[in-house]
Amino acid sequence: MHVREWNPATAPGSDLEAWRLLYNEMLAADMPGEPHWRADNLRAYMAVTMPDENRGDWFAEYDGRVVGVADLLLLDDLGVVEVYVSPDHRRRGVARTLLAEAVRRAHESGRTVLGAEVAAGTPATAFYQAYGFQLTCVEQRNLLDLATVDWGRLREHATRTGSGYRIEYFPGGPPAELLNAYATAKQVVQGDWELHPSSYSPDRLAHSLATLHARGLTPHVVCAVHSRTGAIAGLTEVVASALHPERADQYDTVVVPAHRGYGLGLAMKARMLLELRDAVPDLRDVQTWQSMENEPMARVNAELGFVADREWHEYEASVPALAAQLGI
Repeated sequence: MHVREWNPATAPGSDLEAWRLLYNEMLAADMPGEPHWRADNLRAYMAVTMPDENRGDWFAEYDGRVVGVADLLLLDDLGVVEVYVSPDHRRRGVARTLLAEAVRRAHESGRTVLGAEVAAGTPATAFYQAYGFQLTCVEQRNLLDLATVDWGRLREHATRTGSGYRIEYFPGGPPAELLNAYATAKQVVQGDWELHPSSYSPDRLAHSLATLHARGLTPHVVCAVHSRTGAIAGLTEVVASALHPERADQYDTVVVPAHRGYGLGLAMKARMLLELRDAVPDLRDVQTWQSMENEPMARVNAELGFVADREWHEYEASVPALAAQLGI
């Protein structure tokens, strides 16, 4: 087995295709029914990062074939690792070897914590647990099949809010004049799901939107605006990807505490689905995640027709401890 580092920004197209084929092979084996990734915009998706982020990528090859990949994203204060191995090369030390490369890079960069996010019930859960990763967060993924939506009822939900609010849609993300108010509203979710840091300042929000577009991810935003003050009382974000256009990803949904109790969460998410139906013609379903304790959002999702699918788990481990265990 040979391990080599590669750079998605400069690698030949054959390397990108090898990554995509192995990723889709993993999906077929471990998560049947998941949409497979297309080649569209894959280079930009993998190569573009936020200004303060860096990544590393490795292949494990056997007889010239890519049989495993490791991807490492270095955030401000931690690294996030993903390791995938072809089903017919598992239990041969491939994943351990790739994890060691990621841990070495995280250790050299001064990170002390390494995180991983996996779908519950897949082989990845046992793999990370075997190396001392501790469960830190459990979220429930829910899926909405657009073919099952009652669009008439959805239109009713989209217009049913307390007086004094208006619901506005922004394809591509919030305009520049709203970035300050938008970032202020997003501070409500600060600290949630730490492997996916949100954008709590106007500058970081602007960088985040630019990064999404560069990676082939199109944000769609719906806001609830308090008519008297102009403040953003709530927001919901969905991102459509060129890599799997049949499935969109729900990002943050926020209702500012002072504006709760007026039906804004349900109205915003209903309006979003109505807009997506026209804006993303290939879209078949939307996936969203919610903490197990977030009962109000669970009720909103159930009313819209989302169905619980599977749990997703986040793990963390000490980089020095991993380095010692792996002989680094």
